[in-house]
Amino acid sequence: MSLWEAAVLGAVQGLTEFLPVSSSGHLVIGQRVLGIDMPGVVFEVGVHLATAISILFAYRSRLGKLFSGALHRDTKVIRYLTLLAVASIPTAIVGILGRNFFESLFETPIMVGVALLVTGCVLWTSQRVLASAKDPIPSWGGALLIGFAQAVAIVPGISRSGTTVVAALWLGIEAREAAAFSFLMAVPAIIGAALIQLPQVGDVGGPGWLLLGTGAAAAGITGVLAIRTFVSMLGNRSFFLFAPYCWLVGGGFLFYLMFS
Repeated sequence: MSLWEAAVLGAVQGLTEFLPVSSSGHLVIGQRVLGIDMPGVVFEVGVHLATAISILFAYRSRLGKLFSGALHRDTKVIRYLTLLAVASIPTAIVGILGRNFFESLFETPIMVGVALLVTGCVLWTSQRVLASAKDPIPSWGGALLIGFAQAVAIVPGISRSGTTVVAALWLGIEAREAAAFSFLMAVPAIIGAALIQLPQVGDVGGPGWLLLGTGAAAAGITGVLAIRTFVSMLGNRSFFLFAPYCWLVGGGFLFYLMFS
């Protein structure tokens, strides 16, 4: 793998991880249509961790306030952190218990096309609630429902950021706060997914440090840009425009499968 290929793969991972278009779905499509494959577990773990770092960077100010508030035992901060923990429970349970099932879905390309069509429909519904969603944080039950939305997004083709933010919007959470909650709850999910893969690292030859660093840097930088684009489109209420893209890619992939 060349440095250019490492940079492209990292950039694609960073963009699709946070834009509501499903990074896992794009990976499956790339493997099937273009013959693109992630070059080893080491590279995959590296770019995933880089995307987690991009969240920490993009929300560094809020994280600093949360850390300070937790140290001072601020009840509002403690509640918010506990809500994030509650929202992470469904993904942890589903990811561990259903790991083999979800991994098998990556071998079922038609599922990815259908899932992208579903993602598009979910994103399209955001038009109806963007203006009316005003609450700063979800309830306990709401946090759990957002967590279930994240768990469903383990299915390749279902966007994690898209489903969790739309779920939060439907629960009445203000758009930018919905995005913040979605991205912050993604950190343990992304790191957890990377840690699950760590036992395989010793068995699979990975790229050199230069290639790994290039891919990780590209993923981290594009991840920050994707987060800012995502939040901006929520703010100007054009978030739903990602829906036609998902329909186009999902429908196009299903058409390709029919005739390939």
